[in-house]
Amino acid sequence: MGAAVGARLKLFGAQVRTSLAGRSAASVARVQRAGLQVVDEDRELIRGADYVLSIVPPGVALEVAENHREQLRAASGTPIFADCNAISPATAMRIGSVLGDAECRYVDAGIIGGPPPADKTSSGPRFYASGEHAREFARLCQFGLDIAVLDAPIGAASGLKLSYAGLTKGLTALGSALIAAATRDGLADALLTELARSQPQVLARLERTIPGMFPKAYRWVAEMEQIAEFLGGEERGSLIYDGIARLYQRIAAEVERGADTPELNALNQFVAAAKSARTR
Repeated sequence: MGAAVGARLKLFGAQVRTSLAGRSAASVARVQRAGLQVVDEDRELIRGADYVLSIVPPGVALEVAENHREQLRAASGTPIFADCNAISPATAMRIGSVLGDAECRYVDAGIIGGPPPADKTSSGPRFYASGEHAREFARLCQFGLDIAVLDAPIGAASGLKLSYAGLTKGLTALGSALIAAATRDGLADALLTELARSQPQVLARLERTIPGMFPKAYRWVAEMEQIAEFLGGEERGSLIYDGIARLYQRIAAEVERGADTPELNALNQFVAAAKSARTR
């Protein structure tokens, strides 16, 4: 997402800098394809910047804000720091506290949708923004971003993002868990037949989202934990998302190891069978 957003801003005429410290080879390759300027030091990353967009795995969002606090304090002018990560409203407010004495204008932002395209054919994902400086952040619309301002305080944009992500990624997790369970009991074919008969839209969604989940599961663990915090207690459903976090954690570990596990095989075979049945 970060490299794609940077590429879109650059496409519309913005100068975009990023850091690759501690990033994977895949991240380096994405930044190189996007043609973004790479800097080695945090102070060079923020020097002269009008906007600082934090787009990182949600588990390190607070750490990123803490690491850049001193550079923001020393920056000339008052750049906008937009946290664009899938974090709970409480975490968004903690980041606000961390940046409270930094010379910046803090915006809570949530991204809904996939990475933007590499051309101008469509607008890409929507950024929801809240907080006192959200309308100033929305000036990036002139550089190709789709930004909707919520007339609401810090935490609102994050809450909306998690409400949406809890539904979409939660449905993928539920489908994955139940397909695996049905397969273990020899019921995969029967489940596929019944979904095709009575819930074709659900089946089509799972056919699309389960394969797309595998390479992203590691990033969704902390996001599910943030949703659990957002829900605010066991009686309000937080245990559901704690469980989903553990499910994605296991899937991510199996994907990283390249493990040929029964459950990953079950999911792949179910999706393949669904596609085959649809095209017959």
